[in-house]
Order: sequence, then C-alpha cells, then structure tokens
Amino acid sequence: MIDYLATFIVFFAVIDPIGTVPVFIAVTRKHDPAEKRSIARTAALVASGILLFFVIAGEYLLGAMSIPIPAFQIAGGIVLFLFALSMIFGESKPEEEVRLATDRNDTAVFPLAVPSIAGPGAMLAAVLATENARYSIGEQVQTAGVMLFVVLLAYILMCGSSIIDRVIGDTGASVVSRVMGLILASIATSNALTGITTYFEI
Repeated sequence: MIDYLATFIVFFAVIDPIGTVPVFIAVTRKHDPAEKRSIARTAALVASGILLFFVIAGEYLLGAMSIPIPAFQIAGGIVLFLFALSMIFGESKPEEEVRLATDRNDTAVFPLAVPSIAGPGAMLAAVLATENARYSIGEQVQTAGVMLFVVLLAYILMCGSSIIDRVIGDTGASVVSRVMGLILASIATSNALTGITTYFEI
C-alpha cells in the first residue's frame, strides 16, 4: 500500500490546484457561470487524460528509447528542482500563466489543462510515482487515484474560483505557489539522490 499522504503532497505540489485559480479567473472573466463550469470540466478531463497517459505509457516510452529509470529519476529530479526554483524565485504560477492566457482562445486546453494542471512537473511525477519495478499494479492504481483526486480538487477550486478570489486574492495564491515550490524542491532532491543511489547499485 502506498503512503497516501506523501503521494498527495507530491501531486498537490506539482499540480498546484490553488495556483490554478487565478489563471482560471483571468481566462474566464467574459464567460457566464455555465460556461465557466464547462471550461473547468473540460480542463480537468483533458489534464486527467494526459497524466493517465504518462502513468500508463511513460515508462514504456523510456524503455523504447533505452533510457534507464535511474537516469530518468536523476533528470526528473533536476527538472523538478529547476521547476521548483522558478516557483520560489521567479514568476509564480499564477503570474506566468495569466500572461500566457491573454493570447489564447482555447482556454480549457491551454493554459488551463496544459501547463496549469498537467504541467511538466506533474508529468514527471506521474512517471516516477508509478515505476513498474518499485510499485505493484495495485499501488500504481492507488497512486493514479490520488493524482486524479488532486485534479478533482483543482476542478472544485475552479468552480468556486469567485469565492476563493475574494478570500485570498492573487497575492495569497502567489504565496501558496511559492510554499509548494519549496516542498517540491525537497521532493526533487530526494528523487535525484534515489536515482544516483540506484544507478551505482546496478
């Protein structure tokens, strides 16, 4: 059985449902409530499909390209660490993705589904958290369930975005995003160290 809390924290950090709220507000200002719910639903479904694809086929794609899992763990840890640093020191998730939203029409897919929900960090985490050699099918299903639960949280938060915006505002969402970046940095470091250790044990 997986550690549900640890898995939830990983996916909550990389998906960052709270950070998606300002993005959703920015790209749906001109839509009525029914259209907003439809956009939120489409974004959540598309993001779920993308992340499930990486859960199911991600490791096989690596195998087809002869990339060992330890190498991907190290590379993934480095990428996640850089991603975390951008969340901490650079533009926060809301600030960066609100800017991307200004020039796109298909807002449910871009930037909401990708990269706001199913971003690079989430895709890498989906592969690393369901490694075939380390986790049974049952454990992988449990991990996928936790991942989809976080996406569901993002959907619920998008549907309640108006209330959340009044409570925390853009500043609050930015603060949460940076805290998630700090947590993600420690997770990324752990992934890289695990990959290095595994590589030298082979």
